[in-house]
Amino acid sequence: MSPGARGAAAPARWLLIGSSRWHWASPSGESELALWHSAPASGPVGAAGSQLLAWAAVGPVPEGAALPAARRLSPAAVPLRAAPPWLGIDRALAGWQAWRSGAGAVLVADAGTVLSLTRVDREGAFAGGRLLAGVALQWRVMAEGTASLPALEPAGLAGLAGPELPDPWPSATAAAMTSGVVLGLAAAVAGAYGDARALDPHCRLLLTGGDGPALEGPLRQRLAAEGLEERLALRPALALEGLAALAPVQARPRSARI
Repeated sequence: MSPGARGAAAPARWLLIGSSRWHWASPSGESELALWHSAPASGPVGAAGSQLLAWAAVGPVPEGAALPAARRLSPAAVPLRAAPPWLGIDRALAGWQAWRSGAGAVLVADAGTVLSLTRVDREGAFAGGRLLAGVALQWRVMAEGTASLPALEPAGLAGLAGPELPDPWPSATAAAMTSGVVLGLAAAVAGAYGDARALDPHCRLLLTGGDGPALEGPLRQRLAAEGLEERLALRPALALEGLAALAPVQARPRSARI
């Protein structure tokens, strides 16, 4: 859905410009956010931009977008303690929001174009992280770096949400690529979470980002084997939640799972 079409009914109040998509949010009810996404703008954003309370950018901002410069949130404005100047604002927002929404240490797994792992300690300070190529990026590299592997589209992940699991040993090539990447990333997150818990046994795990629902099932399966499933929460738009918390309308909304 385009921001203009959604904005006619509920104007966008917050915008996060990602590496490959633009992510929009508006208030929904008293305590939630309505979320939608669009392709990067190729021209002036117009009325959608004029309604924004705040916006932030990880990816490039088109010169002709005409977004209000005074409402752009800088990384320095995110109150995540000990955040280094090079930390992406999406990671800063998600890490801060994850910490403030629950007590104690937390590991944020943001499954987007890049799967970022951001650790925040119990005092709310940035404590390091890891970066891995995300699902679509791995697929692209496999297709471009070989002579016979197909180019897969992210829409192929639509059926892998919630408790659904990919076939662990498929015979078809495309299914094998999907299974390998999704299960591999879930294993990487589970391994990182184990390392984080070794430093703080009470550490929580929050999963966010566009590919989060596809990773949720295999990740829950791994954690359930250790009796840790309740430590995982899927929060599809942590960074937008943080942006809304720093530039609220009235209440401080949290994201709806839509």
